Amino acid sequence: MRIVILGTGCPKCRQLNSNVERAVEELKIQVDIVKVTNLNEIMNYGIMITPGLAIDGQVKSAGKVLSVEEVKNLIKG
Repeated sequence: MRIVILGTGCPKCRQLNSNVERAVEELKIQVDIVKVTNLNEIMNYGIMITPGLAIDGQVKSAGKVLSVEEVKNLIKG
């Protein structure tokens, strides 16, 4: 599984990254977490408002800091 955090490094983007790391840790799973900060790459995902979250190439969230529980639910599918 590959989780992509889409954001420029703002406080909300850093919080989402932290929540994703915590969710992965609590679920005890191995995933690749990638941070994309380049605006052109972020726009390639169709994201206009950060932070964004994509799982295995599918955008799951944009413009919102997901809670740890929300991230866990998205990971579990």
